[in-house]
Amino acid sequence: MKNIKILYKVNKPKNLAFQIFSLCVLTLLISSHTAFAQRIKQSINTSWQFHKGEDLDTASLGYWQNINLSHTWNSEDVMDDTPGYYRGIGFYKKDIYIADGAANKDVYLYFEGAGQLAELFVNGQSVGKHIGGYSPFSFNMTKVIKRGKNTVFVKVDNSYHRDIAPLGGDFSVYGGIYRDVYLVTLEKAHFDMDNYASSGIFITTPQVSAQKASVSVKGKVSSFQKNLKVKTIIYDADGRIISNLTSDINADGSFSAVAQSVTNPKLWTPENPYLYRVVNSIIDIKSGKKLDEVTNPLGFRWFSFDAEKGFFLNGNPYKIMGASRHQDYKGLGSALPDALHINDVQQLKEMGGNFLRVSHYPQDPAIMEACDRLGILVSVETPGNNQITENEAYSTNMLEMQREMIRQNFNHPSVIIWSYMNEVLIQPLHKENTPEREQYWKNLRKLAQELEDLCRKEDPARYTMVAFHGDFELYKRVGFFDIPMISGWNLYQGWYVGKFEDFETFVLRYHREYPDKPIIISEFGADADYRLHDFNPSRFDKTQEYANQYHEAYIKTITKYPFIAGGIVWNLVEFVNEARQDANPHLNTKGLLTADRKAKDSYFIYKALLAKEHVVKISGSSWDYRAQQADRGSDIVATQPVTIFSNQKEVTLWLNHQKISTQEVVERKAVFNVPFLNGINNLKAVADDGMEDNTHVNFHVIANNLKNKTNQFTTLNVSLGDKRMFMDEVTGESWVPEKEYSSGNWGYIGGSVFKDDEKSDRYGSWRNVLGTPYDAIYQTQRIGLQEFKADVPDGFYEVTFHFAELLTKEQQQKLIYDLAKSNPAEKNELKSRSFNVSLNGINIIENLSDENYLKPIHAYSTKFSISVTDNKGISIAFDPAIGSAILNALQIRKIY
Repeated sequence: MKNIKILYKVNKPKNLAFQIFSLCVLTLLISSHTAFAQRIKQSINTSWQFHKGEDLDTASLGYWQNINLSHTWNSEDVMDDTPGYYRGIGFYKKDIYIADGAANKDVYLYFEGAGQLAELFVNGQSVGKHIGGYSPFSFNMTKVIKRGKNTVFVKVDNSYHRDIAPLGGDFSVYGGIYRDVYLVTLEKAHFDMDNYASSGIFITTPQVSAQKASVSVKGKVSSFQKNLKVKTIIYDADGRIISNLTSDINADGSFSAVAQSVTNPKLWTPENPYLYRVVNSIIDIKSGKKLDEVTNPLGFRWFSFDAEKGFFLNGNPYKIMGASRHQDYKGLGSALPDALHINDVQQLKEMGGNFLRVSHYPQDPAIMEACDRLGILVSVETPGNNQITENEAYSTNMLEMQREMIRQNFNHPSVIIWSYMNEVLIQPLHKENTPEREQYWKNLRKLAQELEDLCRKEDPARYTMVAFHGDFELYKRVGFFDIPMISGWNLYQGWYVGKFEDFETFVLRYHREYPDKPIIISEFGADADYRLHDFNPSRFDKTQEYANQYHEAYIKTITKYPFIAGGIVWNLVEFVNEARQDANPHLNTKGLLTADRKAKDSYFIYKALLAKEHVVKISGSSWDYRAQQADRGSDIVATQPVTIFSNQKEVTLWLNHQKISTQEVVERKAVFNVPFLNGINNLKAVADDGMEDNTHVNFHVIANNLKNKTNQFTTLNVSLGDKRMFMDEVTGESWVPEKEYSSGNWGYIGGSVFKDDEKSDRYGSWRNVLGTPYDAIYQTQRIGLQEFKADVPDGFYEVTFHFAELLTKEQQQKLIYDLAKSNPAEKNELKSRSFNVSLNGINIIENLSDENYLKPIHAYSTKFSISVTDNKGISIAFDPAIGSAILNALQIRKIY
């Protein structure tokens, strides 16, 4: 700096332009020098090498695979047909280069997350280990690095471990370094990097009102030096300084700063998420040099939960409405770029949601930053799902995870709740009604109280919550309601059990018995495969229409009662559980968005309810390909109801530029009967404010008279034993449910619908049918059918048969979240069957059985060509030799 000063004096500028130029150069040199003295945090995500497996023959050919972070080894195997997915060890290696300028500095490696055990080696030396797959962690590498090249080697392990949560849960535990990694270089005097990978700064707002607020900042510096001070500057959103404080550093490195009077603070709300910035710097007072700097968000808000009146934000009653979120994405597993995390929060915001339950584990820092910035209230929780291990190691790890989560997220103004132990009584250890089970309850309750006490000590300003599953009596008997500040209830009446109205009965009972305990509906939802539709839906049919009815029923109750602080939909997006066997295998399809983030109808139910801007949306906008039998008395028109979601007073619907009608919007929707024609049908919905939505539907009207020349026969795709319509978005094929045969038309003759449990209202099987992406088609069937007929006109046809034996000797594992008492799989056993199939009198399939192609829970498809003459149509006969004949689906396509 001295040389620069002298040079400036000797070369005194002759004109103003040169003065300005020289001043700019000087400023650049000074700022460059200052920047070099501060912390440098750079991502090192590119050019890693990876190996899956425990072997350490690193020199063998092909051992290393070149990858970039973020990365998981489970992006594909969680979705394949092979049961289970890899839970084991993976190795990562990278060369990093330490510049000469890093001499006499501290160097850390900071991981945003790795699943779920990680150990770091640098130049062959172990630097540290981290337990837990969902929180950031950092290692100080200063003592083992050297100038120039250094080899980083990371061992990551996502094996099941009885001492590490989660022990269970309806999600997959991904392995790998699936978030960003940073190299951090710091001066010897820096803000604490060893406090659970937090920023080392902890900000509170002891007093907040619309007129005045105070800010308290506490932290720690890595080394005490008398010539150092900590500067705390608070900036508003426009960059203006509203407080500037200087603090001494105590002998133990700690410091504190209190800004007592921020007048007329702009309050943080979801509608106006106004953010201030708190910038802390370590200053060498002799040289004026800045040694380190950390920036944190600051939002002024106050909140409270009232057991009778619900939630209050900044003194005003405020209904919480939002969703939970898992962190995976279709095709990527858990290894998402920041943009996809942020997009999820953005879609929740656009829906009108004001709350995100970050479940069931801490997620990427980008999520929390987005919630602060966009205005989403947050609950964060640790992964203590389903059960615990009764030992000190498990308890210690859980407590450390909770402390880690709180300290890392302490400064986010969006966070209002710390949560733990989701549905922890649902899968207990030991046999029922034994001393061991009773002791298990005591141990579990003891750990819950320890977690609660830790939360209260770490952060007295925020609330705590445990999410319970629907077993009211059990949680009451174990004594859980007395522990957390808020009771979260994960309730699925009308889905896994009971009817919609049972939901209201349940919450009223809870409030009656525990009138002093605040309540949030922490989960509710119904599976909806976006490809499945039924205008007369039934429980567990996985159609969008049933899910819509479910959400509408729950919204009524949640909004009706002030004591319900809010409702949190399960889930914002579909997510992977490898063990799930559904119409869309390995996915929990309760999401308002699909796994690749396409909005379902239910998303727009909430948007019409919650969004401030005007909304008009045609339901089924992703249902591009449809088929339906023509209306009675017609061969060219098929009428379907179309729902318009809106928050306006009325909506007009147009079909192919012809007005259908204008209807009043009632409870955020208007329903129209639309007469669809063959081919492309253009729909336009216009609200009274002029806002409109457009979509088109490629509709296949199936004539009642298949020989109709105006509507000539082309294709027929039938799902047997089914009531639902199915859309194949890949092929554009539309499937219709079965119907009984009538002359001139098509349909089955004889037989019955397959059910896992004859006493249940559920039809079909929910097993993962192997060897097909079309499980929804193969999971239903007609058993004991005698014939299938289609009175098609003469021509040359292709007929495709789809079979799957839905009975197996292997019992179907009962989903623990399905609280129905019966297990249908226990009532059905595989019995031998063998049958023949003839097509127009020609025996085309002989002795189809489990001895050849009819393997249990495997898809078997075969197609035949046939020439139809003399107006005979197509007649398919089923001749059983052993047991009953079956058929899951059938396709008929006219070629010529």
